[in-house]
Amino acid sequence: MKISYKWLQKYLPIDLDIDKASEILTDLGLEVEGVETIESIKGSLKGIVVGKVLTCEKHPNADRLHVATVDLGNGEPVQIVCGAPNVAKNQTVPVATVGTILYDEKGEAFKIKKSKIRGEESFGMICAEDELGLGKSHDGIMILDSSLKAGTPASEVFNIESDYAIEIGLTPNRADAMSHLGVARDLRAGLLQQGITSELITPSVSDFYVEERTFKIDIDVQDTVRAPRYVGLTITDIKIEESPEWLQNRLKAIGLTPINNVVDITNFVLHDLGQPLHAFDANKILKNKVIVKTLKEGTKFTTLDGVERSLHQEDLMICDGEENPMCIAGVFGGIESGITQDTTSVFLESAYFNPVSIRKTAKRHTINSDASFRFERGIDPNITEYAIKRAAILIKDLAGGKISSEIIDIYPNKIEDFQIFLSYERMNKLIGHYIDSETIQSILVSLDIKINNHTESGLNLTIPAYRVDVVREVDVIEEILRVYGYNNVEFSEKLNMSITFSEEQKNEKVQNIAATQLINLGFYETMANSLTKPDYTSYSNQINDEANVTILNPLSQDLSVLRQSMLFSGLEAVSFNINRKNKTLKLFEFGKTYHKFNDKYQEEKHLSLFVTGSRLPSAWNAASQQSDFFYFKGIVTVLLKRMGLIDFKSKPTKNDVFSEGLSFSLGKIKLVDFGVVRADITKGCAIKQEVFYADFNWTTLLKLTQNKTISVTLPPKFPEVKRDLALLIDDEVRFLDVYNLAKQTECHYLKSVDLFDVYQGKNLPEGKKSYAVSFVLEDTEKTLEEKQIESIMSKLQKALESKLGASLR
Repeated sequence: MKISYKWLQKYLPIDLDIDKASEILTDLGLEVEGVETIESIKGSLKGIVVGKVLTCEKHPNADRLHVATVDLGNGEPVQIVCGAPNVAKNQTVPVATVGTILYDEKGEAFKIKKSKIRGEESFGMICAEDELGLGKSHDGIMILDSSLKAGTPASEVFNIESDYAIEIGLTPNRADAMSHLGVARDLRAGLLQQGITSELITPSVSDFYVEERTFKIDIDVQDTVRAPRYVGLTITDIKIEESPEWLQNRLKAIGLTPINNVVDITNFVLHDLGQPLHAFDANKILKNKVIVKTLKEGTKFTTLDGVERSLHQEDLMICDGEENPMCIAGVFGGIESGITQDTTSVFLESAYFNPVSIRKTAKRHTINSDASFRFERGIDPNITEYAIKRAAILIKDLAGGKISSEIIDIYPNKIEDFQIFLSYERMNKLIGHYIDSETIQSILVSLDIKINNHTESGLNLTIPAYRVDVVREVDVIEEILRVYGYNNVEFSEKLNMSITFSEEQKNEKVQNIAATQLINLGFYETMANSLTKPDYTSYSNQINDEANVTILNPLSQDLSVLRQSMLFSGLEAVSFNINRKNKTLKLFEFGKTYHKFNDKYQEEKHLSLFVTGSRLPSAWNAASQQSDFFYFKGIVTVLLKRMGLIDFKSKPTKNDVFSEGLSFSLGKIKLVDFGVVRADITKGCAIKQEVFYADFNWTTLLKLTQNKTISVTLPPKFPEVKRDLALLIDDEVRFLDVYNLAKQTECHYLKSVDLFDVYQGKNLPEGKKSYAVSFVLEDTEKTLEEKQIESIMSKLQKALESKLGASLR
């Protein structure tokens, strides 16, 4: 939010350095994020002086140019080539001297240099009013008053106003400070605490009176819940024109573009008092009646920006006597009822609308206006009449109008100030610092908080209705503390604290252990956006459209759903890096996935790993070695063991995002799926190289690591036997098929089946691949004999040959 310092000084007539004022505001909780110098004329006419044209002759080499000799008051007349048709001898003109910086209509700077135009030297430029920012005319040069002396700086001739625009980072709870009045009120309290007394001067409305009662517009508020207070009046015989310079400068200082006198006044009062106003063309209000109500679902309405919107049944609307919508209440005006150059009468609205209703409407239509910004946070319900009087007086003064009706104020249920008791003991305990009662009372009075009575134990207070953020005793204590100054609270060198156990801290510790392990293995942590595109559901059966959590107002289609898998956001990061010549990657991310099942939402935390490219960065003393499945398997295994999970088993994964993969489980609990991402998925993400991916269910891992006790079993008495088979199989056969068939064929002695090599390429028949599979056999009762082993392996080999078409290489 921008605040004009000169505007602020109208409320607080103080001569305070801008840096000091910014410091006080920041200490008060109105954090000053920046201060910008504002000039009513850009450049402040530096380098522009008054000149006297001594001679003016036609340019010898150009019909439309003149060569003038100009006295700049320094005793040395200069020659200037000028193209203006109205330049003549004995004129008094503004001259931009050599080195002066001027600005074009786009605000871009250009420097006046010594030049040669058609063979004649030129030492400056005689200026038109648009070239100086003093007007829009470019018909010819400006002719100044002949009484001005040559050499007089133009900044002394024209009224140039400079100001400071203070950028305040306003927190959402400080609705009371969304205006110059609100900021001035806080600044006064801060100054008083520093011993500087200043009166808060508010504009008088004593000049308000009704001149004639000739144009009354009736008001019918049919929804007093959404519109608790509605005030209106009419002003006739106005003339729409440009605002005076002072008003334009005020609006420009806070980044607003002046439009016309009536609209500028409503904007001025909004930023002055914090009360949004709306001006309707009164002659366009049918039946001379305003109705405040909601309309049926789907009603069409075109707003001031030319967008046709479909109304919701809970949108509060300002309608005419025939119930035609004219304005979305408190949010945005309509294109048909606004102020134009032909407007001669206005209906002025000042209201207090329900903050929740305004916020919902603004969000539904994705509109963020200055009015909705204030209404949805809660304005002062008791300033509406004062604000409309202030605006009416300004319209009379600047647009020549007459107030043509009494003020109609619909306020059936007055919003009252509320009472709070402040306990001194409670306050001192919370702050940890003693503040004397006189200081407390002084601060409260400076904040417009009324003290009803004073006892030894505390104060009975009345909080003004506009302080929507002060509803509890602790809120009052916070107000006192921020004005008293957090920096004035003394801190003891002794620190008392209780040691508590938190599961969350333990979880963070486990996460740090895993992250440290991965970093030591050369990984980098990433943080991806949880929002993603819905198109990814087509790549896997593990994610589907029905389980998508959809965003109501997405920034774009690519950010319209919450992710169901960590895979695709990680592949986007891999693709981004590869496209920038970083092809060796080891990435990990702790993040959440989101699902919707039968109208219930579910979040799960995951750890994802991505590896692609070489195992190690290129080096002169080591050959490059590509990452492969078994290298990646080793990383996953080491990580689980580092977390204390030792006795896990492996089996082929059922996750269809992998072309080859394994799943590690502890009993029936799955720990991780990992493997090679399918080529069509990586291709869809513009990745041409092999990518390895692991998906840990981190929520499950945390449960398993809590209070984990490690049980020890004796090693088997009898040795296990390992046999390997090199199988030539069809491309479509997966390791899962080999694993399941082996387990079905030999369920008694077969302890484990592992895939330790895969080969596809030269010297193999078309459509074939080679699997190197290890089989571990064990008998817990006795040592296996060679005949038993050969019998088991023969049985396995025959089953693989007959059911999977495998053959030994």
